[in-house]
Amino acid sequence: MEIKNSKFVISATSKKQYPEKKLPEIVLIGKSNIGKSSFINCLCNRNKLAKTSSVPGKTRLINFYNIDDIMYFVDLPGYGYSKMSKSQETEVANYINDYLSSSGNISLILFLVDIRHKPTQLDQIMFNWLIQNKKQFIIIANKADKIAKTKANDYISVISSTFKLREYGLEENIPIIPFSSISKLGKEELLDIIEKAINS
Repeated sequence: MEIKNSKFVISATSKKQYPEKKLPEIVLIGKSNIGKSSFINCLCNRNKLAKTSSVPGKTRLINFYNIDDIMYFVDLPGYGYSKMSKSQETEVANYINDYLSSSGNISLILFLVDIRHKPTQLDQIMFNWLIQNKKQFIIIANKADKIAKTKANDYISVISSTFKLREYGLEENIPIIPFSSISKLGKEELLDIIEKAINS
C-alpha cells in the first residue's frame, strides 16, 4: 500500500463536527510527546501535513485527515505532559472517550508508546481501557531509531511484559511494531496492516 493523496479535513471536539463522508478510520492514540504528527507525516510521505511541535500537549482537538479518499487517519489528543488545567483535561478526556465509544467507523487503533521506556501508568490505563472495551488495536513502539537495532527485541519484551500480553494470551492478537519516522523502520509493514484493516 502506498499513500498518494492526503489532506487535513477538520479539527473536532464533538460528533456533530466529524466529517460527513463516512470512511474507515485508523485512529492514533498515545501520550503527548510520542510523535504522532511525525508518524502521520512519515506514513503519508509529507513533511508538514500534521503540524509538529516541541511543546507536548499542544494538540487538544481530534484531527481528521483524508487518506486517498479511502480512509481517515484520526489523531486524538495526547495524554500526559501537557500544561492543561484540570477542567481542560476533563473536557479533552470526555470527547476522546465520546469519540472512541461512539464512532462506528473505526477499523483499527494504533496505540503509540515510546520503545525506549517502560509504558507509563497512563499508557497502562489506556491499554486496559482498550482491552475492556474490546477495541481492535496494535501497539506501535515508536522512536526505534533512538535505540541500537540489536537491542530492539529487549525493549519490545519490556513493553509486552508491562502490558502482560503473554499473561492475557494476547501476544498473537496484539502485535508490537517497532517504528521510526526517521529511518522509516516498520513503515511498509504497518501500511500493509492498515490496508488489511480497512478492507476486512
